[in-house]
Order: sequence, then structure tokens, then C-alpha cells
Amino acid sequence: MAGGGFETLLVWQRAHELVKAVYRLSSTFPKFELYALGNQMRRSSVSIAANIAEAYTRHSPKDKLRFLNISRGSLEETRYFLRLCRDLGYGEGRDENALLEESSKLLRLYEESIRRRAGSQEAR
Repeated sequence: MAGGGFETLLVWQRAHELVKAVYRLSSTFPKFELYALGNQMRRSSVSIAANIAEAYTRHSPKDKLRFLNISRGSLEETRYFLRLCRDLGYGEGRDENALLEESSKLLRLYEESIRRRAGSQEAR
């Protein structure tokens, strides 16, 4: 992958793939959902990846974890929207759900890694 910084993080890469999948899915919604559910779902998924990128730039573990916490909230919001889409018959969302689960797992691991590094620095 070209570039550097946050783009090198696997957690960001998967979250970015999720955003693209959500955009593809929401583009198939009925026209009346364009500015309703589609917009909300797109915004919540973008927030996942954007807050991971923001966390990457922060120096203190506390700041990093704060942005990752926002990302986790957006992830759960997106999870609900995908559930609602399924219940409303707006697509199966299989790819999106798989990417969401992978993003969730990687986000949790990234948070744990930051906590461990912060703990080992405090012990010094």
C-alpha cells in the first residue's frame, strides 16, 4: 500500500474497506432512504476509519484511546444500521458484516496493544 502513517495500519485498512462496502450497499437503497438511513450509515462507517486515523496522530496513549473509543462507538452504530438494513430487506449485508466483525476484532487488538505499551512505559 502506497503512503504511510495511518494507512499502514491493518485496522484502518479494514475499516476503510468497510466504508467502501457500506457506500456500495447504501447506493442500492430506495431513493427515499438516500438522505435518511443511507446518509446515517455512511457517516457512521466513515467515522470508524477517520477516528482510527486521528488516533494514529496522537502522542499520548490516553488521547489515542479516546479517539479509538469514538471509533468503537461508530462501529457499533454501523452494526445497528446493517442490522436495520437486513430487517428492512435492503440487502443481505454479508460482506459488510464480515468486514465489520474483522474491524471490530482488529480495533480491540489495537486498543489492547496501546494499553499494554502504556503500562510498560509507566513501569519504567
